[in-house]
Amino acid sequence: MNGAQYTLAFLEKQDCKRIFGYPGGAVMPLYDAMLESGIEHYLTRHEQGAAFAAIGQARSSNQTAVCLGTSGPGATNLLTAIADAKLDSVPLLVLTGQVPTTAMGSDAFQEVDVLGLSLSITKHSFVVQSVAQLPDILQQAWTLTSEGRPGPVLVDIPKDVLMAELPDEHCHLQEDSKENMNSHLNPLESNNLQEIAIANQLLKNSKSPVLYVGGGVLMAKAQAELNEFVQRSRIPVVSTLKGLGTIDKDYSLNLGMLGMHGLPPANYAVQEADLLIVAGARLDDRATGKLDEFAPNAKLIHIDIDAAEIGKRRTADAAIQADLKQVIAKLSSDLNIGEWQKRCRSQLLEHAKSYEFGAQDNFISGPKLLRQLSNRLNNRDIVCCDVGQHQMWVAQHMQFSSPACHLTSGGLGTMGFGLPAAMGAQLENPQNKVVAVCGDGSFMMNIQELATLNRYQIPVKILIMDNQRLGMVKQWQELFNEERYSETDLSDNPEFAQVAKAFGLQAQVLSKVAEVEKSLDWFLNNPAPCLLHVRLNSQENVWPIVPPNTANHNMMEEHHAISN
Repeated sequence: MNGAQYTLAFLEKQDCKRIFGYPGGAVMPLYDAMLESGIEHYLTRHEQGAAFAAIGQARSSNQTAVCLGTSGPGATNLLTAIADAKLDSVPLLVLTGQVPTTAMGSDAFQEVDVLGLSLSITKHSFVVQSVAQLPDILQQAWTLTSEGRPGPVLVDIPKDVLMAELPDEHCHLQEDSKENMNSHLNPLESNNLQEIAIANQLLKNSKSPVLYVGGGVLMAKAQAELNEFVQRSRIPVVSTLKGLGTIDKDYSLNLGMLGMHGLPPANYAVQEADLLIVAGARLDDRATGKLDEFAPNAKLIHIDIDAAEIGKRRTADAAIQADLKQVIAKLSSDLNIGEWQKRCRSQLLEHAKSYEFGAQDNFISGPKLLRQLSNRLNNRDIVCCDVGQHQMWVAQHMQFSSPACHLTSGGLGTMGFGLPAAMGAQLENPQNKVVAVCGDGSFMMNIQELATLNRYQIPVKILIMDNQRLGMVKQWQELFNEERYSETDLSDNPEFAQVAKAFGLQAQVLSKVAEVEKSLDWFLNNPAPCLLHVRLNSQENVWPIVPPNTANHNMMEEHHAISN
Protein backbone atom coordinates (compact mmCIF):
# COMPACT_ATOMS: atom_id res chain seq x y z
CA MET A 1 0.00 0.00 0.00
CA ASN A 2 1.08 3.60 -0.41
CA GLY A 3 1.42 6.16 2.37
CA ALA A 4 -2.10 7.48 1.96
CA GLN A 5 -3.63 4.01 2.07
CA TYR A 6 -1.56 3.12 5.12
CA THR A 7 -2.64 6.29 6.93
CA LEU A 8 -6.31 5.46 6.50
CA ALA A 9 -5.77 1.79 7.37
CA PHE A 10 -3.98 2.88 10.54
CA LEU A 11 -6.87 5.15 11.52
CA GLU A 12 -9.39 2.38 10.89
CA LYS A 13 -7.35 0.17 13.21
CA GLN A 14 -7.73 2.84 15.92
CA ASP A 15 -11.52 2.65 15.44
CA CYS A 16 -11.61 6.10 13.84
CA LYS A 17 -15.04 6.31 12.23
CA ARG A 18 -14.89 9.74 10.63
CA ILE A 19 -12.56 12.52 9.48
CA PHE A 20 -13.50 16.17 9.08
CA GLY A 21 -11.60 17.94 6.35
CA TYR A 22 -11.23 19.91 3.14
CA PRO A 23 -9.28 18.68 0.10
CA GLY A 24 -6.43 20.29 -1.79
CA GLY A 25 -3.47 19.42 -3.96
CA ALA A 26 -1.10 18.11 -1.29
CA VAL A 27 -3.69 15.75 0.23
CA MET A 28 -5.23 14.47 -3.00
CA PRO A 29 -3.66 11.01 -2.48
CA LEU A 30 -5.49 10.73 0.85
CA TYR A 31 -8.78 11.76 -0.73
CA ASP A 32 -8.26 9.23 -3.51
CA ALA A 33 -7.62 6.47 -0.96
CA MET A 34 -10.81 7.45 0.93
CA LEU A 35 -12.87 6.08 -1.96
CA GLU A 36 -11.93 2.57 -0.75
CA SER A 37 -11.82 3.36 2.98
CA GLY A 38 -14.42 2.52 5.61
CA ILE A 39 -13.88 5.89 7.28
CA GLU A 40 -16.57 8.49 6.62
CA HIS A 41 -15.35 11.90 5.50
CA TYR A 42 -17.33 15.04 6.30
CA LEU A 43 -16.63 17.97 4.01
CA THR A 44 -16.87 21.15 6.02
CA ARG A 45 -16.87 24.53 4.26
CA HIS A 46 -13.72 25.82 6.00
CA GLU A 47 -10.79 24.02 7.62
CA GLN A 48 -11.47 25.79 10.92
CA GLY A 49 -14.94 24.23 10.83
CA ALA A 50 -13.34 20.81 10.29
CA ALA A 51 -11.07 21.16 13.32
CA PHE A 52 -13.82 22.50 15.58
CA ALA A 53 -16.12 19.66 14.46
CA ALA A 54 -13.38 17.20 15.46
CA ILE A 55 -13.03 19.00 18.80
CA GLY A 56 -16.78 18.64 19.36
CA GLN A 57 -16.54 14.92 18.67
CA ALA A 58 -13.50 14.51 20.93
CA ARG A 59 -14.91 16.46 23.86
CA SER A 60 -18.31 14.76 23.74
CA SER A 61 -16.72 11.30 23.64
CA ASN A 62 -13.49 11.83 25.63
CA GLN A 63 -11.66 10.10 22.75
CA THR A 64 -9.27 11.23 20.02
CA ALA A 65 -10.81 12.75 16.87
CA VAL A 66 -9.21 13.55 13.50
CA CYS A 67 -9.21 16.52 11.13
CA LEU A 68 -7.44 17.06 7.83
CA GLY A 69 -6.27 20.01 5.75
CA THR A 70 -4.04 20.54 2.76
CA SER A 71 -0.76 22.45 2.68
CA GLY A 72 -0.45 26.23 2.92
CA PRO A 73 -3.79 27.93 3.67
CA GLY A 74 -5.40 24.60 4.50
CA ALA A 75 -2.94 24.13 7.34
CA THR A 76 -2.95 27.75 8.51
CA ASN A 77 -6.76 27.73 8.63
CA LEU A 78 -6.51 24.91 11.18
CA LEU A 79 -4.22 26.78 13.56
CA THR A 80 -6.84 28.67 15.60
CA ALA A 81 -8.72 25.48 16.40
CA ILE A 82 -5.47 23.65 17.20
CA ALA A 83 -4.64 26.38 19.73
CA ASP A 84 -8.14 25.98 21.16
CA ALA A 85 -7.55 22.25 21.58
CA LYS A 86 -4.18 22.85 23.24
CA LEU A 87 -5.54 25.26 25.85
CA ASP A 88 -8.55 23.04 26.59
CA SER A 89 -6.56 19.76 26.56
CA VAL A 90 -8.52 18.10 23.73
CA PRO A 91 -7.20 14.85 22.19
CA LEU A 92 -6.97 15.80 18.52
CA LEU A 93 -4.97 14.28 15.66
CA VAL A 94 -4.36 16.91 12.98
CA LEU A 95 -3.17 15.70 9.56
CA THR A 96 -1.83 18.27 7.11
CA GLY A 97 -0.54 17.86 3.62
CA GLN A 98 2.83 19.32 2.64
CA VAL A 99 4.62 19.99 -0.65
CA PRO A 100 6.85 17.11 -1.82
CA THR A 101 10.07 16.61 0.14
CA THR A 102 12.08 17.63 -2.94
CA ALA A 103 10.33 21.02 -2.96
CA MET A 104 10.46 21.75 0.76
CA GLY A 105 12.45 24.87 1.53
CA SER A 106 12.07 26.29 -1.97
CA ASP A 107 9.02 28.50 -1.30
CA ALA A 108 6.97 26.17 -3.46
CA PHE A 109 3.30 26.87 -4.16
CA GLN A 110 1.31 26.54 -0.92
CA GLU A 111 4.41 25.73 1.12
CA VAL A 112 4.27 26.85 4.75
CA ASP A 113 6.44 25.78 7.68
CA VAL A 114 3.56 24.09 9.52
CA LEU A 115 5.93 22.48 11.99
CA GLY A 116 7.33 25.85 13.05
CA LEU A 117 3.92 27.50 13.18
CA SER A 118 2.37 24.74 15.25
CA LEU A 119 5.07 23.93 17.82
CA SER A 120 3.77 26.25 20.52
CA ILE A 121 0.10 25.23 20.11
CA THR A 122 0.43 21.45 19.95
CA LYS A 123 1.44 18.79 22.39
CA HIS A 124 3.87 17.60 19.68
CA SER A 125 4.33 18.11 15.95
CA PHE A 126 5.90 15.80 13.37
CA VAL A 127 7.08 16.12 9.78
CA VAL A 128 7.24 12.77 7.99
CA GLN A 129 10.40 12.82 5.87
CA SER A 130 10.09 9.35 4.31
CA VAL A 131 7.35 6.79 3.92
CA ALA A 132 9.30 4.36 6.11
CA GLN A 133 8.85 6.78 9.05
CA LEU A 134 5.09 6.99 8.61
CA PRO A 135 3.96 3.96 10.70
CA ASP A 136 6.02 4.88 13.76
CA ILE A 137 5.10 8.57 13.62
CA LEU A 138 1.37 7.85 13.27
CA GLN A 139 1.50 5.46 16.24
CA GLN A 140 3.41 7.96 18.38
CA ALA A 141 1.06 10.77 17.41
CA TRP A 142 -2.10 8.81 18.17
CA THR A 143 -0.80 7.69 21.56
CA LEU A 144 0.36 11.19 22.51
CA THR A 145 -3.07 12.73 21.94
CA SER A 146 -4.49 10.93 24.99
CA GLU A 147 -1.47 9.97 27.07
CA GLY A 148 -1.26 11.89 30.35
CA ARG A 149 -2.78 15.32 29.79
CA PRO A 150 -4.58 15.13 26.42
CA GLY A 151 -3.87 17.56 23.61
CA PRO A 152 -3.54 18.10 19.86
CA VAL A 153 -0.77 16.42 17.87
CA LEU A 154 0.00 17.46 14.29
CA VAL A 155 1.48 15.23 11.57
CA ASP A 156 2.63 17.06 8.44
CA ILE A 157 2.89 14.63 5.51
CA PRO A 158 4.53 15.61 2.19
CA LYS A 159 2.63 14.62 -0.94
CA ASP A 160 5.37 12.29 -2.21
CA VAL A 161 5.27 10.41 1.12
CA LEU A 162 1.54 9.86 0.67
CA MET A 163 2.15 8.55 -2.85
CA ALA A 164 5.20 6.38 -2.08
CA GLU A 165 4.86 2.62 -1.75
CA LEU A 166 5.43 1.39 1.79
CA PRO A 167 7.92 -1.52 2.01
CA ASP A 168 6.26 -4.77 3.07
CA GLU A 169 8.20 -4.91 6.35
CA HIS A 170 6.61 -1.60 7.40
CA CYS A 171 3.03 -2.45 6.41
CA HIS A 172 2.18 -4.41 9.56
CA LEU A 173 -0.40 -2.50 11.58
CA GLN A 174 0.24 -2.54 15.31
CA GLU A 175 -2.55 -3.32 17.74
CA ASP A 176 -4.53 -0.19 18.38
CA SER A 177 -4.20 1.96 21.48
CA LYS A 178 -7.77 3.20 21.87
CA GLU A 179 -7.72 3.24 25.66
CA ASN A 180 -6.86 6.53 27.30
CA MET A 181 -3.34 6.09 28.56
CA ASN A 182 -4.31 7.38 32.01
CA SER A 183 -5.97 4.02 32.65
CA HIS A 184 -2.58 2.30 32.37
CA LEU A 185 -0.74 4.47 34.88
CA ASN A 186 1.41 2.70 37.42
CA PRO A 187 0.26 2.45 41.05
CA LEU A 188 0.73 5.59 43.09
CA GLU A 189 4.36 6.26 43.94
CA SER A 190 5.60 6.69 47.49
CA ASN A 191 5.98 10.46 47.15
CA ASN A 192 2.32 10.68 46.05
CA LEU A 193 1.27 8.58 49.04
CA GLN A 194 3.17 10.96 51.29
CA GLU A 195 1.42 13.97 49.74
CA ILE A 196 -1.95 12.23 50.08
CA ALA A 197 -1.23 11.72 53.79
CA ILE A 198 -0.53 15.46 54.09
CA ALA A 199 -3.76 16.19 52.19
CA ASN A 200 -5.78 14.00 54.53
CA GLN A 201 -4.36 15.77 57.55
CA LEU A 202 -5.32 19.11 55.98
CA LEU A 203 -8.84 17.77 55.39
CA LYS A 204 -9.09 16.57 58.99
CA ASN A 205 -8.07 19.99 60.33
CA SER A 206 -10.27 22.01 57.97
CA LYS A 207 -13.42 23.80 59.15
CA SER A 208 -14.39 25.42 55.83
CA PRO A 209 -13.10 23.34 52.88
CA VAL A 210 -14.15 23.75 49.24
CA LEU A 211 -13.69 21.26 46.42
CA TYR A 212 -12.59 23.12 43.27
CA VAL A 213 -13.39 21.01 40.18
CA GLY A 214 -11.89 21.41 36.70
CA GLY A 215 -12.12 19.74 33.31
CA GLY A 216 -9.37 17.25 34.19
CA VAL A 217 -11.83 15.13 36.18
CA LEU A 218 -13.71 14.10 33.03
CA MET A 219 -10.46 13.47 31.15
CA ALA A 220 -9.33 11.14 33.93
CA LYS A 221 -12.71 9.38 33.76
CA ALA A 222 -13.02 10.05 37.47
CA GLN A 223 -16.47 11.68 37.60
CA ALA A 224 -18.10 8.76 39.44
CA GLU A 225 -15.29 8.55 42.00
CA LEU A 226 -15.41 12.28 42.68
CA ASN A 227 -19.18 12.25 43.16
CA GLU A 228 -18.84 9.36 45.60
CA PHE A 229 -16.31 11.42 47.59
CA VAL A 230 -18.66 14.42 47.53
CA GLN A 231 -21.64 12.39 48.74
CA ARG A 232 -19.60 10.88 51.58
CA SER A 233 -17.99 14.14 52.70
CA ARG A 234 -20.86 16.57 51.93
CA ILE A 235 -18.24 19.14 50.99
CA PRO A 236 -19.25 22.36 49.17
CA VAL A 237 -18.17 22.32 45.51
CA VAL A 238 -17.32 25.00 42.96
CA SER A 239 -16.50 24.40 39.30
CA THR A 240 -14.50 26.02 36.55
CA LEU A 241 -16.12 26.69 33.18
CA LYS A 242 -14.86 23.33 31.88
CA GLY A 243 -15.69 21.54 35.12
CA LEU A 244 -19.41 22.35 35.01
CA GLY A 245 -21.50 19.19 35.00
CA THR A 246 -18.95 17.09 36.88
CA ILE A 247 -20.90 17.20 40.14
CA ASP A 248 -24.49 15.98 40.34
CA LYS A 249 -26.63 19.02 39.52
CA ASP A 250 -29.04 18.11 42.33
CA TYR A 251 -26.31 18.00 44.98
CA SER A 252 -27.38 20.49 47.66
CA LEU A 253 -23.92 22.05 48.05
CA ASN A 254 -23.13 22.41 44.36
CA LEU A 255 -22.36 26.16 44.37
CA GLY A 256 -21.81 26.57 40.62
CA MET A 257 -19.10 28.30 38.63
CA LEU A 258 -16.48 30.51 40.28
CA GLY A 259 -14.51 33.39 38.82
CA MET A 260 -15.05 36.54 36.78
CA HIS A 261 -18.68 35.67 36.04
CA GLY A 262 -19.00 33.11 38.81
CA LEU A 263 -22.07 32.83 40.98
CA PRO A 264 -21.95 34.66 44.33
CA PRO A 265 -22.25 31.49 46.48
CA ALA A 266 -19.23 30.01 44.69
CA ASN A 267 -17.05 33.11 44.87
CA TYR A 268 -17.89 33.87 48.50
CA ALA A 269 -17.24 30.26 49.55
CA VAL A 270 -13.80 30.21 47.93
CA GLN A 271 -12.82 33.53 49.45
CA GLU A 272 -13.88 32.36 52.93
CA ALA A 273 -12.45 28.84 52.67
CA ASP A 274 -9.61 27.57 54.84
CA LEU A 275 -8.82 24.73 52.40
CA LEU A 276 -9.14 24.30 48.61
CA ILE A 277 -8.95 20.84 47.06
CA VAL A 278 -8.19 21.60 43.40
CA ALA A 279 -8.99 18.57 41.24
CA GLY A 280 -8.00 18.68 37.58
CA ALA A 281 -7.94 22.48 37.31
CA ARG A 282 -5.15 24.96 36.62
CA LEU A 283 -6.07 28.01 38.73
CA ASP A 284 -6.73 29.95 35.56
CA ASP A 285 -6.80 33.75 35.80
CA ARG A 286 -10.49 33.97 34.86
CA ALA A 287 -11.28 31.72 37.82
CA THR A 288 -8.98 33.25 40.44
CA GLY A 289 -9.41 36.98 39.81
CA LYS A 290 -6.66 38.97 41.52
CA LEU A 291 -4.31 36.15 42.45
CA ASP A 292 -2.75 37.88 45.47
CA GLU A 293 -6.19 38.10 47.09
CA PHE A 294 -7.57 34.75 45.91
CA ALA A 295 -8.71 32.47 48.76
CA PRO A 296 -6.40 34.36 51.12
CA ASN A 297 -6.92 32.09 54.15
CA ALA A 298 -6.89 28.75 52.34
CA LYS A 299 -4.37 25.94 52.31
CA LEU A 300 -4.15 24.25 48.92
CA ILE A 301 -4.30 20.60 47.86
CA HIS A 302 -3.59 20.40 44.13
CA ILE A 303 -4.21 17.16 42.20
CA ASP A 304 -3.32 17.09 38.50
CA ILE A 305 -1.83 14.74 35.92
CA ASP A 306 0.39 17.54 34.57
CA ALA A 307 3.30 18.44 36.85
CA ALA A 308 3.65 21.79 35.05
CA GLU A 309 0.31 22.98 36.48
CA ILE A 310 1.13 22.27 40.12
CA GLY A 311 2.72 25.32 41.70
CA LYS A 312 2.51 27.32 38.46
CA ARG A 313 0.31 30.05 39.92
CA ARG A 314 0.15 29.19 43.60
CA THR A 315 2.25 26.96 45.82
CA ALA A 316 0.45 23.82 46.97
CA ASP A 317 0.56 22.59 50.57
CA ALA A 318 -0.08 19.09 49.22
CA ALA A 319 1.08 18.59 45.61
CA ILE A 320 -0.20 15.36 44.06
CA GLN A 321 0.86 14.77 40.45
CA ALA A 322 -1.01 11.58 39.65
CA ASP A 323 -4.10 10.02 38.12
CA LEU A 324 -7.17 11.62 39.73
CA LYS A 325 -9.12 8.37 39.66
CA GLN A 326 -6.54 6.73 41.93
CA VAL A 327 -6.10 9.71 44.25
CA ILE A 328 -9.75 10.46 44.96
CA ALA A 329 -10.33 6.99 46.38
CA LYS A 330 -7.66 7.69 49.03
CA LEU A 331 -8.94 11.08 50.20
CA SER A 332 -10.48 11.22 53.66
CA SER A 333 -14.19 12.07 53.62
CA ASP A 334 -14.63 12.19 57.41
CA LEU A 335 -15.18 15.95 57.75
CA ASN A 336 -16.67 17.94 60.62
CA ILE A 337 -18.04 20.97 58.77
CA GLY A 338 -21.68 21.35 59.80
CA GLU A 339 -21.54 25.12 60.36
CA TRP A 340 -19.76 25.64 57.05
CA GLN A 341 -22.39 23.63 55.20
CA LYS A 342 -25.13 25.82 56.75
CA ARG A 343 -23.25 28.96 55.69
CA CYS A 344 -22.98 27.76 52.07
CA ARG A 345 -26.64 26.69 51.93
CA SER A 346 -27.72 30.10 53.20
CA GLN A 347 -25.74 31.73 50.39
CA LEU A 348 -27.53 29.52 47.85
CA LEU A 349 -30.91 30.52 49.26
CA GLU A 350 -30.00 34.20 49.40
CA HIS A 351 -28.93 34.29 45.75
CA ALA A 352 -31.59 31.97 44.28
CA LYS A 353 -33.15 33.29 41.07
CA SER A 354 -36.60 33.09 39.54
CA TYR A 355 -36.60 31.92 35.94
CA GLU A 356 -40.29 32.34 35.16
CA PHE A 357 -41.36 34.97 32.66
CA GLY A 358 -43.93 37.31 34.16
CA ALA A 359 -46.40 39.93 32.99
CA GLN A 360 -43.82 42.60 33.80
CA ASP A 361 -41.29 41.19 31.32
CA ASN A 362 -41.23 43.44 28.26
CA PHE A 363 -38.39 41.61 26.55
CA ILE A 364 -36.95 38.11 26.45
CA SER A 365 -34.34 37.65 29.16
CA GLY A 366 -31.33 35.58 28.07
CA PRO A 367 -30.88 33.84 31.46
CA LYS A 368 -34.57 32.97 31.79
CA LEU A 369 -34.76 31.62 28.24
CA LEU A 370 -31.67 29.45 28.75
CA ARG A 371 -32.93 27.98 32.02
CA GLN A 372 -36.24 27.10 30.36
CA LEU A 373 -34.30 25.47 27.52
CA SER A 374 -32.16 23.60 30.06
CA ASN A 375 -35.24 22.30 31.85
CA ARG A 376 -36.48 20.74 28.61
CA LEU A 377 -33.24 18.87 27.79
CA ASN A 378 -32.43 15.34 28.89
CA ASN A 379 -29.35 14.51 30.95
CA ARG A 380 -27.38 13.28 27.93
CA ASP A 381 -28.31 16.12 25.56
CA ILE A 382 -25.41 18.40 24.62
CA VAL A 383 -25.04 22.17 24.46
CA CYS A 384 -22.22 23.67 22.37
CA CYS A 385 -21.62 27.31 23.03
CA ASP A 386 -19.92 30.19 21.29
CA VAL A 387 -18.05 32.91 23.17
CA GLY A 388 -19.53 36.06 24.67
CA GLN A 389 -22.31 37.11 27.03
CA HIS A 390 -24.48 34.16 26.03
CA GLN A 391 -21.59 31.82 26.90
CA MET A 392 -21.54 33.09 30.47
CA TRP A 393 -25.34 32.91 30.72
CA VAL A 394 -25.17 29.27 29.64
CA ALA A 395 -22.53 28.56 32.29
CA GLN A 396 -24.47 30.38 35.01
CA HIS A 397 -28.04 29.34 34.29
CA MET A 398 -28.10 26.01 32.43
CA GLN A 399 -27.52 22.70 34.23
CA PHE A 400 -25.50 19.74 32.99
CA SER A 401 -24.99 16.12 33.99
CA SER A 402 -21.46 15.89 32.59
CA PRO A 403 -18.77 18.22 31.21
CA ALA A 404 -19.15 16.19 28.00
CA CYS A 405 -22.62 17.77 27.71
CA HIS A 406 -21.31 21.35 27.93
CA LEU A 407 -18.85 22.12 25.15
CA THR A 408 -17.45 25.64 25.11
CA SER A 409 -14.18 27.31 24.21
CA GLY A 410 -12.54 27.92 27.58
CA GLY A 411 -8.86 28.80 27.46
CA LEU A 412 -8.77 30.47 24.05
CA GLY A 413 -12.27 31.94 24.05
CA THR A 414 -12.78 31.33 20.33
CA MET A 415 -15.73 32.93 18.60
CA GLY A 416 -17.22 30.66 15.95
CA PHE A 417 -16.70 27.52 18.06
CA GLY A 418 -20.32 26.57 18.72
CA LEU A 419 -21.81 25.58 15.35
CA PRO A 420 -18.99 23.34 14.02
CA ALA A 421 -18.39 21.78 17.46
CA ALA A 422 -22.08 20.92 17.58
CA MET A 423 -21.78 19.11 14.24
CA GLY A 424 -19.05 16.84 15.57
CA ALA A 425 -20.88 16.24 18.84
CA GLN A 426 -24.12 15.38 17.03
CA LEU A 427 -22.45 12.88 14.69
CA GLU A 428 -20.78 11.21 17.67
CA ASN A 429 -24.04 11.20 19.67
CA PRO A 430 -26.85 10.66 17.16
CA GLN A 431 -29.29 9.51 19.87
CA ASN A 432 -29.09 12.83 21.74
CA LYS A 433 -30.21 16.36 21.01
CA VAL A 434 -27.36 18.80 20.35
CA VAL A 435 -28.01 22.53 20.67
CA ALA A 436 -25.59 25.21 19.45
CA VAL A 437 -26.07 28.38 21.50
CA CYS A 438 -24.59 31.20 19.42
CA GLY A 439 -24.27 34.94 19.76
CA ASP A 440 -25.00 37.08 16.73
CA GLY A 441 -21.32 38.06 16.55
CA SER A 442 -19.89 34.56 17.00
CA PHE A 443 -22.38 32.94 14.63
CA MET A 444 -21.11 35.01 11.70
CA MET A 445 -17.58 33.63 12.17
CA ASN A 446 -18.42 30.13 10.89
CA ILE A 447 -21.83 30.67 9.32
CA GLN A 448 -20.72 28.73 6.23
CA GLU A 449 -21.15 25.48 8.17
CA LEU A 450 -24.90 25.80 7.68
CA ALA A 451 -24.15 24.25 4.29
CA THR A 452 -22.51 21.26 6.02
CA LEU A 453 -25.54 20.79 8.26
CA ASN A 454 -27.82 20.82 5.24
CA ARG A 455 -25.69 18.51 3.09
CA TYR A 456 -25.50 15.76 5.71
CA GLN A 457 -28.81 16.62 7.44
CA ILE A 458 -27.07 16.77 10.82
CA PRO A 459 -29.98 17.63 13.15
CA VAL A 460 -28.21 20.31 15.19
CA LYS A 461 -30.51 22.92 16.70
CA ILE A 462 -29.08 26.47 16.53
CA LEU A 463 -30.23 29.07 19.03
CA ILE A 464 -29.04 32.54 18.03
CA MET A 465 -29.14 35.03 20.88
CA ASP A 466 -29.17 38.29 18.99
CA ASN A 467 -28.65 41.52 20.93
CA GLN A 468 -27.19 43.26 17.86
CA ARG A 469 -23.97 43.86 19.74
CA LEU A 470 -20.59 42.34 20.44
CA GLY A 471 -22.10 42.03 23.87
CA MET A 472 -19.19 41.21 26.14
CA VAL A 473 -16.95 43.90 24.68
CA LYS A 474 -19.86 46.35 24.83
CA GLN A 475 -20.39 45.51 28.50
CA TRP A 476 -16.74 46.22 29.31
CA GLN A 477 -16.87 49.50 27.40
CA GLU A 478 -20.00 50.42 29.33
CA LEU A 479 -18.64 49.55 32.78
CA PHE A 480 -14.93 50.25 32.52
CA ASN A 481 -14.46 52.60 29.52
CA GLU A 482 -16.95 55.33 30.48
CA GLU A 483 -19.49 54.12 27.89
CA ARG A 484 -17.10 54.91 25.06
CA TYR A 485 -18.48 52.39 22.59
CA SER A 486 -16.15 51.41 19.78
CA GLU A 487 -16.96 48.89 17.02
CA THR A 488 -19.46 46.83 18.99
CA ASP A 489 -22.66 47.81 17.14
CA LEU A 490 -24.01 44.91 15.03
CA SER A 491 -27.42 46.43 14.30
CA ASP A 492 -26.91 45.71 10.60
CA ASN A 493 -27.03 41.93 11.19
CA PRO A 494 -28.78 39.98 8.46
CA GLU A 495 -32.14 38.33 9.08
CA PHE A 496 -30.67 35.09 10.36
CA ALA A 497 -33.83 33.04 9.81
CA GLN A 498 -33.86 34.02 6.13
CA VAL A 499 -30.15 33.20 5.83
CA ALA A 500 -30.76 29.75 7.34
CA LYS A 501 -33.64 29.11 4.96
CA ALA A 502 -31.41 30.06 2.04
CA PHE A 503 -29.02 27.31 3.20
CA GLY A 504 -31.93 24.82 3.26
CA LEU A 505 -32.65 24.82 7.01
CA GLN A 506 -35.93 25.38 8.79
CA ALA A 507 -35.97 28.59 10.85
CA GLN A 508 -38.17 30.79 13.03
CA VAL A 509 -37.88 34.12 14.83
CA LEU A 510 -38.69 34.55 18.54
CA SER A 511 -39.24 38.13 19.66
CA LYS A 512 -42.12 38.04 22.17
CA VAL A 513 -42.22 36.63 25.69
CA ALA A 514 -45.64 35.11 25.01
CA GLU A 515 -44.15 32.97 22.22
CA VAL A 516 -41.29 31.41 24.22
CA GLU A 517 -43.00 28.14 25.10
CA LYS A 518 -44.37 27.51 21.61
CA SER A 519 -41.04 28.38 19.97
CA LEU A 520 -39.03 26.08 22.24
CA ASP A 521 -41.48 23.25 21.51
CA TRP A 522 -40.96 23.70 17.77
CA PHE A 523 -37.20 24.03 18.21
CA LEU A 524 -36.58 20.95 20.33
CA ASN A 525 -39.08 18.63 18.65
CA ASN A 526 -37.87 19.34 15.12
CA PRO A 527 -36.11 16.24 13.73
CA ALA A 528 -34.20 18.26 11.13
CA PRO A 529 -31.43 20.86 11.48
CA CYS A 530 -33.12 24.12 12.41
CA LEU A 531 -32.47 27.63 13.69
CA LEU A 532 -34.31 29.78 16.21
CA HIS A 533 -33.40 33.47 15.99
CA VAL A 534 -34.08 35.10 19.38
CA ARG A 535 -34.20 38.89 19.59
CA LEU A 536 -32.80 40.20 22.89
CA ASN A 537 -32.54 43.58 24.56
CA SER A 538 -29.15 45.07 23.62
CA GLN A 539 -28.74 46.50 27.14
CA GLU A 540 -29.02 43.23 29.09
CA ASN A 541 -25.67 42.36 30.68
CA VAL A 542 -24.04 39.43 32.45
CA TRP A 543 -24.14 39.63 36.24
CA PRO A 544 -22.20 39.32 38.41
CA ILE A 545 -18.87 40.48 37.03
CA VAL A 546 -15.55 40.79 38.84
CA PRO A 547 -13.78 43.95 37.62
CA PRO A 548 -10.18 43.62 36.39
CA ASN A 549 -7.47 43.29 39.05
CA THR A 550 -10.09 42.72 41.73
CA ALA A 551 -10.66 39.92 44.24
CA ASN A 552 -13.57 37.61 43.44
CA HIS A 553 -15.68 38.59 46.45
CA ASN A 554 -15.82 42.19 45.18
CA MET A 555 -18.30 41.32 42.45
CA MET A 556 -20.39 43.92 40.70
CA GLU A 557 -24.02 42.85 40.63
CA GLU A 558 -26.85 44.43 38.66
CA HIS A 559 -28.20 46.62 41.48
CA HIS A 560 -24.63 47.79 42.20
CA ALA A 561 -24.07 48.82 38.59
CA ILE A 562 -27.38 50.69 38.37
CA SER A 563 -26.86 52.56 41.64
CA ASN A 564 -23.40 53.67 40.58
